[in-house]
Amino acid sequence: MFTVIRSFSGVPGLADELTKRSKEVESMMTTITGFVAYYLIKTADGIASVTVCDTRAGCDESTLRATNWLRANMPDLKTGAPQIISGELAFKFSNYKTTSV
Repeated sequence: MFTVIRSFSGVPGLADELTKRSKEVESMMTTITGFVAYYLIKTADGIASVTVCDTRAGCDESTLRATNWLRANMPDLKTGAPQIISGELAFKFSNYKTTSV
């Protein structure tokens, strides 16, 4: 499995805007071949998103789709390119029974 983290700073309201459109983001991401999970993190001055896919190609596709979606759906968004960290997932674990998101 592979993971990509995209971090945008200097856009404090972006998380709220994306949350309002979460169903659109979900529809866009879940159709990627090998998609596993997507998380949006609200930071002090922007967002970080985490995408997990079975392959690197899926993560690359998620970055392309996210970029194109932001350009098409939020054309007035003033932000630079995100910081991107990507790589092979070394290990994972979760306890979804206790989450409330």
